[in-house]
Amino acid sequence: MEKELRIGWCEKDITPAKPVSLLGQFYKRVSEYVHSPITVTVLAVENGEDQLVLGSCDLCSVTADVMETVRERLEGKCDGLDLSKIILGATHIHTGPIFDLKPQEDLFGLQTAARYLPEHLRPLAEKYTDDMMTPYEYGVFLVNRIAEAIEEAWNNRKPGGYAPGFARAVVGHCRRTTYSDGTAKMYGRTDTENFVSLEGGNDSGIELMYIFDRQEQLTGIVINVACPSQVIEHKNVISADYWGEVKRLLREKYGDHLYVLPQCSAAGDQSPRDLIRRFKNTHEADFYDFEGLIEIGKRISNAVIQEYDYAKNRITFDSVISHKVEMIDFPTRRVTEAEYLEAKKSFEAYVATRRNKRYAAGEISSLHGYAGIMRRYETQDENPYYRAEIHTARLGNLAFASNPFELFLDYGLQIKALSKADQTFIIQLANDSGSYLPTEKAEKGGHYSAVVASGKTGHEGGAILVNKTLQSINEMFTQQ
Repeated sequence: MEKELRIGWCEKDITPAKPVSLLGQFYKRVSEYVHSPITVTVLAVENGEDQLVLGSCDLCSVTADVMETVRERLEGKCDGLDLSKIILGATHIHTGPIFDLKPQEDLFGLQTAARYLPEHLRPLAEKYTDDMMTPYEYGVFLVNRIAEAIEEAWNNRKPGGYAPGFARAVVGHCRRTTYSDGTAKMYGRTDTENFVSLEGGNDSGIELMYIFDRQEQLTGIVINVACPSQVIEHKNVISADYWGEVKRLLREKYGDHLYVLPQCSAAGDQSPRDLIRRFKNTHEADFYDFEGLIEIGKRISNAVIQEYDYAKNRITFDSVISHKVEMIDFPTRRVTEAEYLEAKKSFEAYVATRRNKRYAAGEISSLHGYAGIMRRYETQDENPYYRAEIHTARLGNLAFASNPFELFLDYGLQIKALSKADQTFIIQLANDSGSYLPTEKAEKGGHYSAVVASGKTGHEGGAILVNKTLQSINEMFTQQ
């Protein structure tokens, strides 16, 4: 039933006050300065019958223990809020802090691969100096700020409305290349004779939702883009990457009061770089440097501004809301005994060549694939499923669907194409960090993002996610 909407916003700064170890890549990086602030932004919408709380963090991921702790912090503070109906996604930057909610010294790199190394070869534990913020210190700070943002957004609700929008801007490109021998590679070279194609496509569509107060004044915008925010992923800085530029430009246009809630759609095989023209096009910005994020910021903000002139005439103040939360078991991607023995042999052969030299943290990436197979074989019978929190929601003719994965683009496109909603906002890396969910084609090609070590479930899990999501969304639009 359509009923009056009440809407609340909040943004909180989650920029660390000290240098931190940065999450992303396989080697140690410590932040040297703040390029752009990182934030958590929350939008709360309800109509007295149901509710939708959307949150976005400028982080690499959001973990299940963060969600659990945030919900604990909110107990008794948000009258009428169903704490299970919070969707909190990450923009998937690689220029944000490592965080942990356990008060222990972080062992950088001492994870899957390092557990199989002889003790004397293991990387040294990460050492934190007095001028650094530890992962635990940042983790506590982070959950408190997220909880504060949700509490304020919920408790500040006022009558308001929304208008859907759609725009186009070139942001994401497939980052997996395929070759004539049947193999594939993330960020593989395309200027070689055996190059065949990029493994997948891209999605230039941007799903938009403009939010207004009762006087039809713009208060904020939800922007959903199928690309991680990783132009400067290798830099030693704190940065919201291209989303920082989007926020700056849109606030320059509409005022500092404007809330911007970025969402990363299905984009596990996407990046902001055109691998075909990677070494050829000298007329474009460098998408490995700051000029690249400035260019993408312009593309997105220009598209948003242009669409606003159309959307502002279609504001809805009364709407249907329906929100469903499910815990779904995804089958663990399994390893055969033959695959285990081959990985073990390769791992040990690599280690043997290193003799007595202690490993640097960065070298752990060389062993990631082998170790992941070994670890999965040892644990797959104990953990045959990965249980994940999946949300589907309806707001008028719009649908929202979350998942915890770095979801390959094809799955998101299937959901968008077959959804009964006019527009479907896919929100990946939400409410947990489920790692990559590759397609069957990618699994056959191999390499990072598609191997066993890169994810918890495989293409069978992808089919389950698509089917369950579509079933839930389409039921919402069938039932009146």
